[in-house]
Amino acid sequence: MPARIGVIGAGTFGINHLRAFRQLGYTGEAELVALAEVNDATRKSRLDEFPIRGYADYQEMLRCENLDAVSIATPDHLHRDIAIACARAGKHVLVEKPLDVTVAGCQAMIEAAKDSGVLLQVDFHKRYDPEHEQVQLAVQAGELGEILYGYAHMEDRIEVPLDWFPRWAGNSSPVWFLGVHFFDLVRWILGCNARRVFAVGQRGHLRSLGVDTLDAVQTHVEFACGAEVCFQTSWILPRRFEAVVNQGLRLVGTKGLWEVDTQNRGAQSCIDPQGMRTWNNSFLRERKDPMGRTHFRGYGADSIEDFARNVNFLLEGGCLDQLQGQHATGEDGLEVTKIAVAAHKSLTTGQPVDLDSLSD
Repeated sequence: MPARIGVIGAGTFGINHLRAFRQLGYTGEAELVALAEVNDATRKSRLDEFPIRGYADYQEMLRCENLDAVSIATPDHLHRDIAIACARAGKHVLVEKPLDVTVAGCQAMIEAAKDSGVLLQVDFHKRYDPEHEQVQLAVQAGELGEILYGYAHMEDRIEVPLDWFPRWAGNSSPVWFLGVHFFDLVRWILGCNARRVFAVGQRGHLRSLGVDTLDAVQTHVEFACGAEVCFQTSWILPRRFEAVVNQGLRLVGTKGLWEVDTQNRGAQSCIDPQGMRTWNNSFLRERKDPMGRTHFRGYGADSIEDFARNVNFLLEGGCLDQLQGQHATGEDGLEVTKIAVAAHKSLTTGQPVDLDSLSD
């Protein structure tokens, strides 16, 4: 029997989870059973599209549904209690990035999953971008030599904090919403953890518009392998910028370098009144199958589908140990959260922060 899955949080990104699990149902690889969403209007809208059962309370969903697994796509600061409850209920768990916004929260989630013997996976979907996969293979094969330095940038248009998440953007930041993507990606590519962080940031523009959070943050990370990488993040690009996300990566080693422009991939349009647009069709692209059913392909769906396939592997008798190295684990989520926590601590103190010194 395929994994029976429920989704908790059906908002802006939660719908991608719903779509990914629904289309796995077309091939018998998963069964999308139910969703839990506290917002009445959002829940009704999603149930109009997905003919499944809906709940306002995820705890009720856990009690009433015979689920094998859940995915969590709620605001960042709500992940901890939900994931722990699901793990204690014996459900395999996929958590949207970041795993949690505290070190202690991550540790508690990891322990709950271990105590229950369930899978805890983090949706760091940048790992599934085929361009990033090629960088990782090259670095791990030593083709670039010793990585000395690099930089990554990820910037959103201002509509993201103002229009997409106005109710909770004040509880987040460019580090939590954007930086964690590339913190994990570079950790994965290099194959080592961070050891020291220094960050500076800017605040004022969003505050003047009613959202009290940072506008931009520049985070310098020293990794255990000696590489020094700067991560530039912001979410105040103009509304007329040509893409919702502007992003890229560059790593330089003793034998060469590798650059990935993950915003401008060659697809452009110019249609009135929007003007110029660039498209990241590698993230999600829509198509119809011969039966007229909508499918979404790309790394934004691949990472979610990977979780369902991992759950099926376990349901068929596989062991958690056999999945090591195949996905982003709770421990990976913990290491990324350490970088983000250190960045915010550095912003407050004006000093570099050693990750070994973090208790939270």
